[in-house]
Amino acid sequence: MSVLDLFKLDGKLALVTGCRRGIGMAMAEALAEAGADIIGVSRSLEASGSEIEKHVRALGRKFHGYNCNFADRAAVRAFLAQVTTDHPVINILVNNAGIILRKPAVEHPDEYWDEVIETNLNSQWFISREVGKSMVERGSGKIIFTASLLTFQGGITVPGYAASKGAVGQLTKALANEWAGKGVQVNAIAPGYVATDNTTALRADPVRNPAILSRIPAGRWGEPADFKGTTVYLASRASDYVSGEIVVVDGGWMGR
Repeated sequence: MSVLDLFKLDGKLALVTGCRRGIGMAMAEALAEAGADIIGVSRSLEASGSEIEKHVRALGRKFHGYNCNFADRAAVRAFLAQVTTDHPVINILVNNAGIILRKPAVEHPDEYWDEVIETNLNSQWFISREVGKSMVERGSGKIIFTASLLTFQGGITVPGYAASKGAVGQLTKALANEWAGKGVQVNAIAPGYVATDNTTALRADPVRNPAILSRIPAGRWGEPADFKGTTVYLASRASDYVSGEIVVVDGGWMGR
C-alpha cells in the first residue's frame, strides 16, 4: 500500500455537523474529495439543492441532508434516532456545529450561556455517545471535534464559548482514553482565527483586527480550505495511531 492510499476514504460514510458553510463545508468537501459519502446536518440546511450537496454530488459522492437545531435537546435526540435508523453504519463523525455569542461577562445573559453550551458541548456529547456506541461495537471509527484556540486561552467577551471549547478539548481526551483500545480514534482540530461568519465582528473591528493579524506569523486570517488536509488525515487510516490529540491549525498563533 502506498502512503497516499492511507488517506483514501472510499466506501466510508461521514456525518458532518454544521456543514452548510465555512469550516464545516470545507470539511465535508474534503472528505468527499477523499472518497467518502456525506451525511450533512445543519440548523438551516436546505432540504435539497444546498451548496454543499451540489459540491458533494459533483464529486460523484452521495449526500444525505438533515436539519437540526443543536440548541434544542429534543431536536438532537430526534435527529439521532432518525439518522441512526437511516444509516446504521457511520464510519466518520465530525462534530463541527457551533455558535459564538459576544457580550462582556458582567452583561452576559443566561440565554447566551445556555444556547452556546447546549450547541457547542451538550449536543456534541449526545451525538458522539450514540454514534460512538456503534463504532465501538464494530471496532472501528473516527471522531473529529472542532475545538478552538479558546480550548487553550480565555478570549474576550465570550465566556460561554471559551467554556464550551475548553470542555470540548477534555471530552476529546476522555472519549479517546476509553475508545482508542476499541479501534475508535477520537481527536480534535483547533482552528485559529479564520475568516468565517463567526469572526465577522472581529475582522470589522479597527482595533482587534490589526492586533490579531500582528500576532499571526503567517500574516493572514485562515480560510476554511486550510482545514481540508487535517480533516482527511484524522478521518483516514493515516491517523490510526493518533488518539486524544488537539491539532492546532492557526498560522502559528500558539507558537508565539
